[in-house]
Amino acid sequence: MRTVHVVLPNDIDDPGSPSGGNHYDRRLCQALTAAGWAVHEHAVSGGWPRPRAAERTNLANVLAALPDDAVVLLDGLVASAVPEVLAPQARRLRLAVLLHMPLDAEDPALGRAERTALAHVAAVIVTSGWTRRHLLDRYALPPARVHVAVPGVDPAPLAPGTRAGTELLCVAAVSRQKGHDVLAAALATVAGLPWRCRCVGSLRRDPEFVDQLRRRLAADRLADRVRLLGPRTGAALATAYAEADLLLLPSRGETYGMVVTEALARGIPVLATAVGGVPEALGHAPDGSRPGLLVPPGDPTALAAALRRWLGDADLRARLRLAAQGRRRTLTDWTVTAARVADVLTALPTTRAHHPHGRPR
Repeated sequence: MRTVHVVLPNDIDDPGSPSGGNHYDRRLCQALTAAGWAVHEHAVSGGWPRPRAAERTNLANVLAALPDDAVVLLDGLVASAVPEVLAPQARRLRLAVLLHMPLDAEDPALGRAERTALAHVAAVIVTSGWTRRHLLDRYALPPARVHVAVPGVDPAPLAPGTRAGTELLCVAAVSRQKGHDVLAAALATVAGLPWRCRCVGSLRRDPEFVDQLRRRLAADRLADRVRLLGPRTGAALATAYAEADLLLLPSRGETYGMVVTEALARGIPVLATAVGGVPEALGHAPDGSRPGLLVPPGDPTALAAALRRWLGDADLRARLRLAAQGRRRTLTDWTVTAARVADVLTALPTTRAHHPHGRPR
Protein backbone atom coordinates (compact mmCIF):
# COMPACT_ATOMS: atom_id res chain seq x y z
CA MET A 1 0.00 0.00 0.00
CA ARG A 2 1.31 3.45 -0.90
CA THR A 3 1.64 5.83 2.02
CA VAL A 4 1.58 9.62 2.21
CA HIS A 5 1.91 11.91 5.22
CA VAL A 6 -0.19 15.05 4.74
CA VAL A 7 0.67 18.14 6.80
CA LEU A 8 -2.33 20.43 7.19
CA PRO A 9 -3.36 23.61 9.00
CA ASN A 10 -5.19 22.68 12.18
CA ASP A 11 -8.37 24.51 11.12
CA ILE A 12 -8.98 22.26 8.11
CA ASP A 13 -12.33 21.04 9.42
CA ASP A 14 -13.47 24.21 11.21
CA PRO A 15 -17.07 24.79 10.05
CA GLY A 16 -16.85 28.40 11.19
CA SER A 17 -14.10 29.24 8.72
CA PRO A 18 -14.48 27.14 5.57
CA SER A 19 -12.15 27.86 2.66
CA GLY A 20 -11.47 26.50 -0.78
CA GLY A 21 -8.01 25.35 0.30
CA ASN A 22 -9.34 23.44 3.29
CA HIS A 23 -12.09 21.87 1.19
CA TYR A 24 -9.54 20.79 -1.44
CA ASP A 25 -7.29 19.27 1.23
CA ARG A 26 -10.14 17.33 2.83
CA ARG A 27 -11.58 15.99 -0.43
CA LEU A 28 -8.11 15.09 -1.68
CA CYS A 29 -7.34 13.07 1.46
CA GLN A 30 -10.66 11.27 1.13
CA ALA A 31 -10.11 10.52 -2.57
CA LEU A 32 -6.55 9.27 -2.02
CA THR A 33 -7.81 6.97 0.73
CA ALA A 34 -10.54 5.67 -1.56
CA ALA A 35 -7.88 5.04 -4.23
CA GLY A 36 -5.96 2.76 -1.86
CA TRP A 37 -3.44 5.11 -0.28
CA ALA A 38 -2.66 5.07 3.43
CA VAL A 39 -3.13 8.74 4.30
CA HIS A 40 -1.66 9.90 7.61
CA GLU A 41 -2.81 13.42 8.49
CA HIS A 42 -0.73 15.74 10.66
CA ALA A 43 -2.76 18.86 11.55
CA VAL A 44 -0.35 21.46 12.94
CA SER A 45 -1.53 24.40 14.99
CA GLY A 46 -0.27 27.85 14.12
CA GLY A 47 -1.01 31.28 12.76
CA TRP A 48 -0.08 30.17 9.26
CA PRO A 49 1.49 31.67 7.21
CA ARG A 50 2.87 33.74 10.13
CA PRO A 51 3.67 31.12 12.78
CA ARG A 52 5.28 31.84 16.14
CA ALA A 53 8.61 30.28 17.09
CA ALA A 54 6.96 27.49 19.10
CA GLU A 55 4.73 26.63 16.14
CA ARG A 56 7.74 26.40 13.84
CA THR A 57 9.44 24.11 16.35
CA ASN A 58 6.35 21.92 16.56
CA LEU A 59 6.27 21.51 12.78
CA ALA A 60 9.98 20.67 12.76
CA ASN A 61 9.34 17.99 15.37
CA VAL A 62 6.46 16.53 13.35
CA LEU A 63 8.66 16.22 10.26
CA ALA A 64 11.63 14.89 12.25
CA ALA A 65 9.47 12.07 13.59
CA LEU A 66 8.61 10.76 10.11
CA PRO A 67 10.63 7.84 8.74
CA ASP A 68 13.41 8.33 6.20
CA ASP A 69 12.24 8.50 2.58
CA ALA A 70 8.60 9.08 3.61
CA VAL A 71 6.36 10.77 1.05
CA VAL A 72 5.16 14.04 2.57
CA LEU A 73 2.60 16.45 1.11
CA LEU A 74 2.50 19.82 2.87
CA ASP A 75 -0.23 22.41 2.51
CA GLY A 76 1.36 25.55 1.09
CA LEU A 77 -0.01 27.75 3.85
CA VAL A 78 2.23 25.82 6.26
CA ALA A 79 5.22 25.01 4.06
CA SER A 80 5.70 28.42 2.49
CA ALA A 81 6.40 30.10 5.84
CA VAL A 82 9.21 27.81 7.03
CA PRO A 83 12.03 27.29 4.51
CA GLU A 84 14.46 26.82 7.41
CA VAL A 85 12.37 23.87 8.62
CA LEU A 86 12.09 22.23 5.20
CA ALA A 87 15.74 22.56 4.21
CA PRO A 88 17.23 19.94 6.60
CA GLN A 89 14.31 17.55 6.04
CA ALA A 90 14.55 17.70 2.25
CA ARG A 91 17.63 15.45 2.38
CA ARG A 92 15.74 12.57 3.96
CA LEU A 93 12.02 13.08 3.15
CA ARG A 94 10.30 13.09 -0.23
CA LEU A 95 8.68 16.51 0.05
CA ALA A 96 5.92 17.98 -2.09
CA VAL A 97 3.90 21.15 -1.50
CA LEU A 98 0.24 21.67 -2.40
CA LEU A 99 0.12 25.40 -3.07
CA HIS A 100 -3.37 26.93 -3.12
CA MET A 101 -2.42 30.63 -3.21
CA PRO A 102 1.02 32.18 -3.84
CA LEU A 103 1.88 34.58 -1.05
CA ASP A 104 4.00 37.09 -2.96
CA ALA A 105 1.01 39.31 -3.80
CA GLU A 106 -0.05 39.44 -0.15
CA ASP A 107 3.34 40.26 1.36
CA PRO A 108 6.76 40.53 -0.37
CA ALA A 109 8.51 39.09 2.71
CA LEU A 110 6.21 36.07 2.67
CA GLY A 111 6.85 35.74 -1.05
CA ARG A 112 10.60 35.61 -0.49
CA ALA A 113 10.21 32.92 2.17
CA GLU A 114 7.87 30.98 -0.09
CA ARG A 115 10.28 31.10 -3.01
CA THR A 116 13.04 29.69 -0.80
CA ALA A 117 10.76 27.03 0.67
CA LEU A 118 9.58 25.81 -2.72
CA ALA A 119 13.17 25.57 -3.93
CA HIS A 120 13.77 22.88 -1.28
CA VAL A 121 10.98 20.49 -2.30
CA ALA A 122 10.89 17.89 -5.05
CA ALA A 123 7.48 18.89 -6.43
CA VAL A 124 4.93 21.68 -6.23
CA ILE A 125 1.27 20.95 -6.98
CA VAL A 126 -0.98 23.88 -7.90
CA THR A 127 -4.66 24.15 -8.69
CA SER A 128 -4.62 25.94 -12.04
CA GLY A 129 -2.55 26.58 -15.11
CA TRP A 130 -2.53 30.27 -14.18
CA THR A 131 -0.84 29.50 -10.83
CA ARG A 132 1.75 27.33 -12.52
CA ARG A 133 2.63 30.12 -14.95
CA HIS A 134 2.80 32.57 -12.04
CA LEU A 135 5.28 30.39 -10.13
CA LEU A 136 7.45 29.78 -13.15
CA ASP A 137 7.56 33.51 -13.85
CA ARG A 138 7.96 34.87 -10.30
CA TYR A 139 9.86 32.09 -8.51
CA ALA A 140 11.94 30.68 -11.38
CA LEU A 141 11.10 27.07 -10.48
CA PRO A 142 12.08 24.30 -12.89
CA PRO A 143 8.99 23.60 -15.05
CA ALA A 144 9.24 19.85 -14.55
CA ARG A 145 8.72 20.29 -10.81
CA VAL A 146 5.45 22.26 -10.97
CA HIS A 147 2.28 20.26 -11.62
CA VAL A 148 -1.39 21.18 -12.02
CA ALA A 149 -4.21 19.26 -10.30
CA VAL A 150 -7.39 21.27 -10.76
CA PRO A 151 -10.04 20.93 -8.06
CA GLY A 152 -12.71 18.34 -8.55
CA VAL A 153 -16.39 18.98 -8.07
CA ASP A 154 -19.07 16.76 -6.63
CA PRO A 155 -22.09 15.97 -8.82
CA ALA A 156 -25.14 18.01 -7.86
CA PRO A 157 -28.74 18.37 -9.06
CA LEU A 158 -29.65 21.18 -11.41
CA ALA A 159 -30.82 24.35 -9.67
CA PRO A 160 -34.34 25.16 -10.90
CA GLY A 161 -33.75 28.92 -11.14
CA THR A 162 -36.37 31.62 -11.30
CA ARG A 163 -37.79 33.14 -14.45
CA ALA A 164 -36.60 36.66 -13.61
CA GLY A 165 -33.14 35.60 -12.44
CA THR A 166 -33.33 37.78 -9.34
CA GLU A 167 -31.77 35.39 -6.81
CA LEU A 168 -28.07 36.34 -6.53
CA LEU A 169 -25.52 34.38 -4.49
CA CYS A 170 -21.96 35.17 -3.45
CA VAL A 171 -19.99 32.35 -1.78
CA ALA A 172 -16.75 33.68 -0.30
CA ALA A 173 -15.28 34.81 3.00
CA VAL A 174 -16.39 38.41 3.45
CA SER A 175 -13.18 40.36 2.87
CA ARG A 176 -11.60 42.99 0.68
CA GLN A 177 -9.76 40.32 -1.29
CA LYS A 178 -13.08 38.77 -2.30
CA GLY A 179 -14.42 42.15 -3.42
CA HIS A 180 -17.56 42.49 -1.34
CA ASP A 181 -17.08 46.26 -1.26
CA VAL A 182 -17.10 46.30 -5.07
CA LEU A 183 -20.21 44.13 -5.05
CA ALA A 184 -21.97 46.48 -2.62
CA ALA A 185 -21.20 49.49 -4.82
CA ALA A 186 -22.46 47.69 -7.92
CA LEU A 187 -25.66 46.57 -6.22
CA ALA A 188 -26.33 50.13 -5.06
CA THR A 189 -26.15 51.20 -8.70
CA VAL A 190 -28.85 48.70 -9.70
CA ALA A 191 -30.98 49.19 -6.59
CA GLY A 192 -33.93 50.21 -8.77
CA LEU A 193 -34.17 46.70 -10.22
CA PRO A 194 -35.68 43.69 -8.45
CA TRP A 195 -33.11 41.31 -6.93
CA ARG A 196 -32.02 39.70 -3.69
CA CYS A 197 -28.39 38.90 -2.86
CA ARG A 198 -27.24 36.43 -0.24
CA CYS A 199 -23.58 36.37 0.81
CA VAL A 200 -22.43 33.06 2.25
CA GLY A 201 -18.99 33.00 3.85
CA SER A 202 -17.00 33.55 6.99
CA LEU A 203 -17.46 36.88 8.78
CA ARG A 204 -14.35 36.33 10.93
CA ARG A 205 -11.61 36.74 8.32
CA ASP A 206 -11.66 40.56 8.44
CA PRO A 207 -14.08 41.83 11.10
CA GLU A 208 -13.25 45.50 10.50
CA PHE A 209 -14.04 45.13 6.80
CA VAL A 210 -17.31 43.37 7.67
CA ASP A 211 -18.31 46.27 9.95
CA GLN A 212 -17.54 48.78 7.20
CA LEU A 213 -19.55 46.75 4.71
CA ARG A 214 -22.55 46.58 7.02
CA ARG A 215 -22.45 50.36 7.48
CA ARG A 216 -22.26 50.89 3.73
CA LEU A 217 -25.20 48.58 3.06
CA ALA A 218 -27.23 50.37 5.72
CA ALA A 219 -26.36 53.78 4.28
CA ASP A 220 -27.45 52.61 0.81
CA ARG A 221 -30.63 51.07 2.27
CA LEU A 222 -29.60 47.63 1.07
CA ALA A 223 -29.29 45.84 4.41
CA ASP A 224 -32.57 43.98 3.86
CA ARG A 225 -31.67 42.96 0.31
CA VAL A 226 -28.01 41.98 0.81
CA ARG A 227 -27.84 39.41 3.58
CA LEU A 228 -24.52 38.45 5.15
CA LEU A 229 -25.37 34.93 6.26
CA GLY A 230 -22.02 33.71 7.56
CA PRO A 231 -20.52 30.35 6.61
CA ARG A 232 -22.58 27.48 5.28
CA THR A 233 -21.45 23.90 4.71
CA GLY A 234 -23.06 20.63 3.76
CA ALA A 235 -26.81 20.66 3.24
CA ALA A 236 -27.15 24.35 4.13
CA LEU A 237 -24.68 25.32 1.42
CA ALA A 238 -26.35 23.00 -1.07
CA THR A 239 -29.67 24.71 -0.33
CA ALA A 240 -28.14 28.13 -0.95
CA TYR A 241 -26.92 26.99 -4.37
CA ALA A 242 -30.26 25.32 -5.18
CA GLU A 243 -32.08 28.63 -4.62
CA ALA A 244 -29.68 30.73 -6.71
CA ASP A 245 -30.00 32.06 -10.24
CA LEU A 246 -26.55 33.61 -10.60
CA LEU A 247 -23.26 33.15 -8.71
CA LEU A 248 -21.28 36.33 -8.07
CA LEU A 249 -17.52 36.25 -7.48
CA PRO A 250 -16.12 39.82 -7.49
CA SER A 251 -12.66 38.84 -6.21
CA ARG A 252 -9.56 40.93 -6.65
CA GLY A 253 -7.52 37.74 -7.00
CA GLU A 254 -8.15 33.99 -7.29
CA THR A 255 -5.91 31.08 -8.17
CA TYR A 256 -8.92 29.09 -9.41
CA GLY A 257 -12.27 29.80 -7.76
CA MET A 258 -13.78 26.48 -6.68
CA VAL A 259 -17.18 28.09 -6.08
CA VAL A 260 -17.36 28.73 -9.82
CA THR A 261 -17.35 25.03 -10.67
CA GLU A 262 -19.60 24.26 -7.70
CA ALA A 263 -22.17 26.61 -9.22
CA LEU A 264 -21.66 25.22 -12.71
CA ALA A 265 -22.19 21.70 -11.36
CA ARG A 266 -25.75 22.87 -10.67
CA GLY A 267 -26.15 24.63 -14.02
CA ILE A 268 -25.92 28.08 -12.41
CA PRO A 269 -24.27 30.78 -14.57
CA VAL A 270 -21.49 32.90 -13.08
CA LEU A 271 -20.68 36.60 -13.03
CA ALA A 272 -17.06 36.95 -11.92
CA THR A 273 -13.93 39.01 -12.29
CA ALA A 274 -11.39 37.97 -14.92
CA VAL A 275 -8.56 37.38 -12.46
CA GLY A 276 -6.07 34.55 -11.99
CA GLY A 277 -7.53 31.14 -12.67
CA VAL A 278 -11.18 32.24 -12.74
CA PRO A 279 -11.49 32.21 -16.56
CA GLU A 280 -9.99 28.71 -16.46
CA ALA A 281 -12.54 27.55 -13.88
CA LEU A 282 -15.41 29.14 -15.79
CA GLY A 283 -14.27 27.44 -18.98
CA HIS A 284 -16.55 26.87 -21.93
CA ALA A 285 -19.47 24.67 -22.86
CA PRO A 286 -18.81 22.04 -25.55
CA ASP A 287 -20.10 24.48 -28.18
CA GLY A 288 -17.50 27.07 -27.12
CA SER A 289 -19.89 29.41 -25.32
CA ARG A 290 -19.02 30.94 -21.94
CA PRO A 291 -21.32 29.90 -19.07
CA GLY A 292 -21.18 33.34 -17.54
CA LEU A 293 -19.86 36.88 -17.72
CA LEU A 294 -16.38 38.19 -16.82
CA VAL A 295 -15.61 41.76 -15.78
CA PRO A 296 -12.43 43.57 -14.70
CA PRO A 297 -11.55 43.39 -10.99
CA GLY A 298 -12.17 46.34 -8.70
CA ASP A 299 -14.62 47.95 -11.15
CA PRO A 300 -18.12 48.42 -9.67
CA THR A 301 -19.32 50.19 -12.83
CA ALA A 302 -18.49 47.18 -15.00
CA LEU A 303 -19.99 44.81 -12.45
CA ALA A 304 -23.17 46.87 -12.27
CA ALA A 305 -23.44 46.94 -16.07
CA ALA A 306 -23.15 43.15 -16.21
CA LEU A 307 -25.79 42.79 -13.48
CA ARG A 308 -28.08 45.10 -15.40
CA ARG A 309 -27.60 42.96 -18.52
CA TRP A 310 -28.39 39.79 -16.60
CA LEU A 311 -31.48 41.18 -14.90
CA GLY A 312 -32.83 42.93 -17.98
CA ASP A 313 -32.27 40.41 -20.77
CA ALA A 314 -34.26 37.16 -20.63
CA ASP A 315 -32.56 35.85 -23.78
CA LEU A 316 -29.14 36.36 -22.22
CA ARG A 317 -30.21 34.50 -19.10
CA ALA A 318 -31.45 31.60 -21.20
CA ARG A 319 -28.21 31.44 -23.21
CA LEU A 320 -26.02 31.51 -20.12
CA ARG A 321 -28.11 28.86 -18.37
CA LEU A 322 -27.83 26.61 -21.42
CA ALA A 323 -24.06 27.16 -21.53
CA ALA A 324 -23.77 26.41 -17.80
CA GLN A 325 -25.60 23.13 -18.29
CA GLY A 326 -23.21 22.29 -21.11
CA ARG A 327 -20.17 23.14 -19.00
CA ARG A 328 -21.63 21.01 -16.20
CA ARG A 329 -21.18 17.92 -18.36
CA THR A 330 -17.45 18.59 -18.79
CA LEU A 331 -16.55 18.92 -15.10
CA THR A 332 -14.42 16.25 -13.45
CA ASP A 333 -14.75 14.85 -9.94
CA TRP A 334 -12.23 14.41 -7.12
CA THR A 335 -11.08 11.00 -8.33
CA VAL A 336 -9.45 12.75 -11.29
CA THR A 337 -7.77 15.28 -8.99
CA ALA A 338 -6.52 12.54 -6.67
CA ALA A 339 -5.17 10.51 -9.59
CA ARG A 340 -3.15 13.50 -10.78
CA VAL A 341 -1.75 14.13 -7.30
CA ALA A 342 -1.02 10.42 -6.87
CA ASP A 343 1.00 10.42 -10.10
CA VAL A 344 3.12 13.29 -8.76
CA LEU A 345 3.65 11.67 -5.38
CA THR A 346 4.54 8.31 -6.91
CA ALA A 347 7.17 9.95 -9.11
CA LEU A 348 8.96 11.77 -6.25
CA PRO A 349 12.63 10.77 -6.34
CA THR A 350 14.21 8.79 -3.54
CA THR A 351 15.96 11.13 -1.14
CA ARG A 352 19.71 11.71 -1.01
CA ALA A 353 19.84 10.57 2.61
CA HIS A 354 18.23 7.25 1.68
CA HIS A 355 20.54 6.57 -1.27
CA PRO A 356 23.87 4.96 -0.32
CA HIS A 357 25.84 7.33 -2.59
CA GLY A 358 24.04 10.46 -1.40
CA ARG A 359 22.19 11.16 -4.66
CA PRO A 360 18.56 10.79 -5.65
CA ARG A 361 17.86 7.96 -8.05
